[in-house]
Amino acid sequence: MMAHSDHPTPGALDGVLVLDLSRILAGPTATQLLGDLGATVIKIENPKTGGDDTRAWGPNYVETPDGNSDLSAYYSCANRNKHSVAADLSTQAGRDLVASIAAHADIVIENYKPGGLKKYGLDYDSLSAENPRLVYCSISGFGQTGPNAARPGYDLMAQGYGGVMDLTGEAEGVPTKVGVGVADVMCGMYATVGMLAALRHAEATGEGQYIDVALVDSQMAWLVNQGTNYLVSGTSPKRQGNGHPNIVPYSVFPTQDGHIILAVGNDSQFQSFCTAMGREDVKADERFATNPLRITHREALEALVIETFAARTNTDILETLQAAGVPCGPIHTVEQALTSDQAVARGAVVKVNDPQTVAGSVDLLGNPLKFSKTPVKYAKAPPRFGADTENLTEIIGKTRDRRTDAE
Repeated sequence: MMAHSDHPTPGALDGVLVLDLSRILAGPTATQLLGDLGATVIKIENPKTGGDDTRAWGPNYVETPDGNSDLSAYYSCANRNKHSVAADLSTQAGRDLVASIAAHADIVIENYKPGGLKKYGLDYDSLSAENPRLVYCSISGFGQTGPNAARPGYDLMAQGYGGVMDLTGEAEGVPTKVGVGVADVMCGMYATVGMLAALRHAEATGEGQYIDVALVDSQMAWLVNQGTNYLVSGTSPKRQGNGHPNIVPYSVFPTQDGHIILAVGNDSQFQSFCTAMGREDVKADERFATNPLRITHREALEALVIETFAARTNTDILETLQAAGVPCGPIHTVEQALTSDQAVARGAVVKVNDPQTVAGSVDLLGNPLKFSKTPVKYAKAPPRFGADTENLTEIIGKTRDRRTDAE
């Protein structure tokens, strides 16, 4: 596990001020990523509700000295490198505070219902009139337009509406969601790309712009090959469990003591697989000579793979196939994944200093980006609710100083 504190090297987004009016996962994922890259992120949280909804999404809370932690594991996964400021938008004072931050901000991101911030004077038209270079990103379930624009959107609903649930699960089983909020996370990633592109445009021209990104839109966009399989054929793909629609054998197979992944991607790998497993008969079978033929005879081939693996252990099969250069791998638990030698070597888990906790630090998932010049920073652990309200002027001032230095 890698230990981190504030890194002296400037971040790629040092001097960029982000006003974060989002909550739950999609928006916070995007703003955490911006914070990791060096931006100053001011997260506005509602004092009437105790802040971001996910603060109370336990079980599993980071232990704090007061015994009343609002740092759930869920909240902590998407809110490091941020400053928490309490502001009630239903009050004039709260609205004025947020508007004053927006006047200095480079980016505003929000996930209210479409049009929900207009009544507060915190919509794009209102804020950009005072700050023309502002990049303003709205995240919603279905987007700002279309027949479903007014409908609320959660990750599960987006996975269902966007088609991926119908592709996930066993062929004869029920439609199944992905095990994490992947529609939220991918929407946050698209939002991040959009905000950075718009920021570059704003820095070049002085002209900000509005970005409309939806959970369902982004969910449909990452249907990738399965989406285009439908577009090309006119037929909706069907659930295949762990199988692949276009490659065979490419799935999870049982062994004597568990399961492994076999991912044969081409004919050469298939021949190597057969030789390594001592199945020259399968290698010589004309039904399996090419990948299109293997797809046609999927059931027969997969039955032979299962037969081949039945008397051998995970370790035996993996060692044999890896030595032969055949793509294969184990199926890790979360614990095994995050404690693996690869995870340790690549910094998949980071220890961030956090004096507000009993342990004095908090373990978080690391950012996968590896920069040669502007490394990711883990400067600030997920904040307690409203922890930075009193220091807001100082935070904005320091950000402005870093922006000036960069220029």
